[in-house]
Amino acid sequence: MQIKLWGVRGSLPSPTTNTEYSRKIQRIIEHAIQAGLDSSSDIQQFINTLPDHLKYVYGGNTTCVSVRSNSGKIYVIDCGSGIRLLGYHLMKGDCGKGRGIVDIFMTHYHWDHIQGLPFFTPLYIKGNILRFYSPYKDQKKYLADQMRAPYFPATFEGTESTKEYVLLDARARKPLQLEDDLVVDLFPLKHPGGSFAYRFKQAGKTFIFATDSEFTGEIFENGHDAVYDFFQFADLLVIDSQYTLDESFMKFDWGHTSYTMAVNCGLRWKVKNLVLTHHEPAYMDEKLHENYVAAIEHGENCTNETTKIHIATEGMLFKL
Repeated sequence: MQIKLWGVRGSLPSPTTNTEYSRKIQRIIEHAIQAGLDSSSDIQQFINTLPDHLKYVYGGNTTCVSVRSNSGKIYVIDCGSGIRLLGYHLMKGDCGKGRGIVDIFMTHYHWDHIQGLPFFTPLYIKGNILRFYSPYKDQKKYLADQMRAPYFPATFEGTESTKEYVLLDARARKPLQLEDDLVVDLFPLKHPGGSFAYRFKQAGKTFIFATDSEFTGEIFENGHDAVYDFFQFADLLVIDSQYTLDESFMKFDWGHTSYTMAVNCGLRWKVKNLVLTHHEPAYMDEKLHENYVAAIEHGENCTNETTKIHIATEGMLFKL
C-alpha cells in the first residue's frame, strides 16, 4: 500500500499568511548568513540543512488521504479541501477519460471533511463513478446539502458523474473485502456527532486513519480491549493531535486529542509509524514544529523504542 496525505489541517483551510511567509524568509536568510552561503551552486545543499519548518510548509488544506493498493487502485478517505489536488492528479488517468471509479470512505460529515467535494473535478465528468462508503444512512443528503442554493452554483446530483452509496455496518465484525487481499474495517471514535476510524490491511501490512477523535487516559483503563484489538501493532497510524495537552484540558469534549496523548496511544499500541495530523488552524508552521519536537521528546521520556513519530505534511507519502 501507498498512503498519501493531501490535506492535514483541521477545522478549516489555513493558508500561509504574509506575516508567516516573511518570518520564514527572515529565518532562512539568517541561516544562510550563518552558513556562509556565497554561491548559487550551494543553494540546494543549504536548503537540505534547514530545519523542517523552514524547508517546507506543513500545508493548509483540510483532511484528505489516498490509499493506493498493491494492484494500483486508489481509495480515498474524506473530502476536505485537499481532495481538490487529488482530483487534478486523478484527471491525468481514467477519471479524465470518464472511466474512473473512485471509492471514498467518510469518517464523518463535519464541513472540513466534505468542503473540498464541490471542487473535485472527477465529480463533474460523465462516466466517472464515485462510490461513497459510510455508516451514516443519510450520507447522500449530507453530501448534497452543502451544494444546494444559495451555497453553491451547481447541485450535487446535477453533476455528470454517477454516485453510489455503500452503507457500512459499524457493528459488523467481518471486514469489508475490497480486493482479493485487501480488507477494510472501521471503529467508532469519540467526537461530537460521531466519527469513525478506518483500518486497511493488505499483504500483512496495516494502515489506520483515526482523525477527529478524542483519546484520553480512560482508554488505558480496564475494559477497553476492543480499542487495543483494533489499533495495536499497526504499521502506520495517522491520528488526531490537534491540541497541546493544556488546550485539551480546556477543550474537553470538543472531540480532538493532544499530541501528548497521541504519542501515549502510539506507544501503548506499539505502532511502527505514528503520524500526528488534523493540525490546529491557528498554529503557524513554527508552532507545529515546536509541538513535533515536544512530541518526540515526550516519546523519549517514555522510553520509546518501537514507534517512529512523524508530523503530517501535505504531500507526505508512506509505502507499506
